[in-house]
Amino acid sequence: MEHSKKNTSFPQILIWIIALVSGTFLGCLNIDILNGFFNFTSNIFTRLFQFIAAPVIAISVITALSKLSEGKNTGLIFKHTVFYTVLTTFLAALTGLILYLLFTPDKIVIDSAVQTISVPSLTYYEHLLSIVPNNLLQPLISGNVLSVILISAAFGISLSFIEENENKTALIKVIYGFQELLFTLIKGLIKILPLGIASFAAQLASEIINGSAIGALGKYTLIVLGGNLIQIFIILPFILFLKGINPFITLKKMLPALITAFFTKSSAGTLPVTLSCSENNLNINPQISRFVLPVCTTVNMNGCAAFILITSLFVMNNAGFELTSGTMILWLFISVFAAIGNAGVPMGCYFLTLSLMSSISAPLGLLGLILPIYTVIDMVETMENVWSDSVVCTIVNKDLT
Repeated sequence: MEHSKKNTSFPQILIWIIALVSGTFLGCLNIDILNGFFNFTSNIFTRLFQFIAAPVIAISVITALSKLSEGKNTGLIFKHTVFYTVLTTFLAALTGLILYLLFTPDKIVIDSAVQTISVPSLTYYEHLLSIVPNNLLQPLISGNVLSVILISAAFGISLSFIEENENKTALIKVIYGFQELLFTLIKGLIKILPLGIASFAAQLASEIINGSAIGALGKYTLIVLGGNLIQIFIILPFILFLKGINPFITLKKMLPALITAFFTKSSAGTLPVTLSCSENNLNINPQISRFVLPVCTTVNMNGCAAFILITSLFVMNNAGFELTSGTMILWLFISVFAAIGNAGVPMGCYFLTLSLMSSISAPLGLLGLILPIYTVIDMVETMENVWSDSVVCTIVNKDLT
């Protein structure tokens, strides 16, 4: 049985690699017609991911929490998920802090032309307040993942405490039927995903060819990316190793989800692929994966924590803020909790950092300079987030099964 699974999964991985390489090659040609086609195709796939992500999160959380009153299992899953989420997020931020202290970037003289940047009117307080919805459909329409989680959790918990009757049975059947429909759509989406990966790869290659020089921000960028790579290839695999799980096999089997995360820059949008890989490749119990992964997609933001901390310290240092040990420890915890409250959507971490810096009246010109190179940072961060989600889910599955 195991041998046949390897035979069936290898061609899929090969197709993904071919799509990645061919898309990169075509993007490097920088032909306007091809660029237009790939931009159009990548936008379609981004929309498809956004279309299915919120309903998948909602249904997964509702079905998981609807069983809360049946026993302690769901409660245990939640406790384990929260513990490993906080642990991995804290380690990611701590790694970023250590690298920043070891390789502190030089100050940059910001030209007056970039001293101003368009700042969202939404403060961080308002961002948190927006999590509480005043409309049942608005979170699904706007893609506010935190609000979707909140509504779904309320529905799921309430459903679990309804006394057994015909109405409850009928409602649960409808919910599970809708879940089957969503996962059938996911299977179809995964079959055509190589086209999407080729388009995303071509789009990225074209942008790099057209030029986005890092310049004086190179050291800062290397610190951010270095922290991400240490978390991806050293810290998270080491945690798996300590739990008796082979990190190399786990990484290989989650590769389709990681590639999708890299190019879509959305952990929420990648959720359908993450769920499919965890259940079909890692054989994780669906009761665990369909609860842990939607929750982790919202709160387990390793890459975002490191970015918030490093970027905030970088901006404050350039602005003349006194970075004492106490200040840096404070921002270590701020970055962890801010990352947990961030939505898993493209550019979410950037605008969250922008809001945090705005709230302390820090000059935002540097964030304007960071913006052109944030695309690559965002890609690596999102891949790190999805990899961390997968690690947490795998560990919880081992602990509870």
